[in-house]
Amino acid sequence: MRAVRGLDPGRLGDLVARALEGDGPALLPIPDGTPDTRAAELLSAMRPSSLLTPDGLIGLDGGPPVAPDTALVITTSGSTGRPKGVELSGSALRASSRASVERVGAAPGDAWLCVLPAGHVSGLQVILRAMATGTEAVHAPFDVDTVADLAARLRPHVSLVPTQLRRLLSAGVDLSAFGTILLGGAAAEPTLLAAARDSGGRVVTTYGMTETCGGCVYDGLALDGARVRVDGDGPGAPGRILLSGPMLLTGYRLAPGVAPDPGTLVTGPDGRRWLRTNDLGRVDERGRLRVLGRADEVVNTGGHKVVPAQVNDLLLAHPAVAESVVVGRPDPEWGQRVCAVVVPADPADPPTLEELRSWVRERLPSYAAPRELEVRDALPLLASGKPDLVALRTPAPGA
Repeated sequence: MRAVRGLDPGRLGDLVARALEGDGPALLPIPDGTPDTRAAELLSAMRPSSLLTPDGLIGLDGGPPVAPDTALVITTSGSTGRPKGVELSGSALRASSRASVERVGAAPGDAWLCVLPAGHVSGLQVILRAMATGTEAVHAPFDVDTVADLAARLRPHVSLVPTQLRRLLSAGVDLSAFGTILLGGAAAEPTLLAAARDSGGRVVTTYGMTETCGGCVYDGLALDGARVRVDGDGPGAPGRILLSGPMLLTGYRLAPGVAPDPGTLVTGPDGRRWLRTNDLGRVDERGRLRVLGRADEVVNTGGHKVVPAQVNDLLLAHPAVAESVVVGRPDPEWGQRVCAVVVPADPADPPTLEELRSWVRERLPSYAAPRELEVRDALPLLASGKPDLVALRTPAPGA
């Protein structure tokens, strides 16, 4: 296994293609922007045999080999913060990219625009989908004007996170210029989806994770070959989401001394392997999966359990709210309190806490209404484009 860091996306794409065909070593991408201390932690935990940077190839002590057919090892932190590697085989990655392009109807030669970090599974999937249609991904940093220009010239398929789509929509970008907008990384509120589709965007919501080579459920329906089930108390009841299919990971690569979690990869009576996710969901009457939020993000306030995503969907529908995230913060009386971190639609006229509490109480039990409001100019984001929930659980200085 070879770690790669700081490479041009085009060169990384070439190495991924070789790894996929078995002509090169399995790759461990270290995403751009990773601090040196964190990069050293990843190398120590994953134990690659070499590190490739723009300055050249460095030999390392290495550890045990990866599983056969492994093409990529993508690191995640999980709930513990300790790095673990997700081993993805070439066959799993091909199954995922082929099922994706078939579902969206991408034709050979179609352009694919990558504005997500190439070292994350989301960006790597854009590279792989382009390969599946016989092209190379076009890489660009996310900038509204740049993306609008590339869309007008190329009519590409693109993967975005909700924050990026919201900014394109706010800037009046012609969303019909994209072939398909694959939207993932975080839950998208219904009002955003409706506005984007009304503006001509062909938006497809995706759900998945590193362990499934990225999205494997599109608009609530599993891709061909994938399966989804919810371990609830009955039909339509919410419960833990489980995923299966040919795009499932081979296994985890863990740091020395770290024991695997036996409840993550489970085998059914028929021998089928399932990934037991940390997400809660339900399957509606049409057979579509509705993701409710992460089990470890549920806010326990005064003995009541609140799913932040449900509250956030309501906040984002409020006319005074442009962007928002709902998190739980420690509370001496309630254990946790529901906190809304909001970017106002009009900075000169932000919503008040009582306005938002009343708005939520009209649709959810009163205990789900925010007890704290923090107004910010912008939400902190991770390199993947997702909101930084760890940072948001702590009040901003001066808030």
